[in-house]
Amino acid sequence: MTISQYLTGTAKLLTETAEAGLGQPVASAIDVLVEAIDAKKSVLVCGNGGSAADAMHIAGELVGRYLLDRPAYKVISLGSDPAITTAWSNDFEYETLFARQVEALGEKGGVLWCLSTSGDSENVVRAVVAAKNQGMTSIAFTGRGGGKLADADILVAVPSLSTPRIQEIHTCLYHYVCEQVEHRLVG
Repeated sequence: MTISQYLTGTAKLLTETAEAGLGQPVASAIDVLVEAIDAKKSVLVCGNGGSAADAMHIAGELVGRYLLDRPAYKVISLGSDPAITTAWSNDFEYETLFARQVEALGEKGGVLWCLSTSGDSENVVRAVVAAKNQGMTSIAFTGRGGGKLADADILVAVPSLSTPRIQEIHTCLYHYVCEQVEHRLVG
């Protein structure tokens, strides 16, 4: 595959995503994030592997700044503290790591924003259950179908089964969400 073919494939998936009817769930995600941030509620973001890196990226954009100078937002990337991650995973189990952190850091009116290309990552699925128990709204960015995370309050499912391609589109989508959140909160 040439670089031209690769980029053309990504452009094709961007077009398919734009035409996949994701406008409403993305708008809903922006609405709940703006509402939670404006109310000073916690926004927790989680994922595994590349999606964990994306969760940290999202937290960085929202705690720091995306495009606009503004106050910091209360956003935490779960799993990014190695002491908590290794202590809980070693002493108990990795599958409940994010749920445990939601129990500790989540609050009614807050948001749990999950990223999972398959939608079936057990620790992410359990985090959504914990968030619902806390009265939080859950947003799931996944690949085609949503997997088990299709039960999240808001599902943004990229129409692909290719992990790298889904992650590329997730980046575009969450950059758009960060831009819109800032715009709505700052003006």
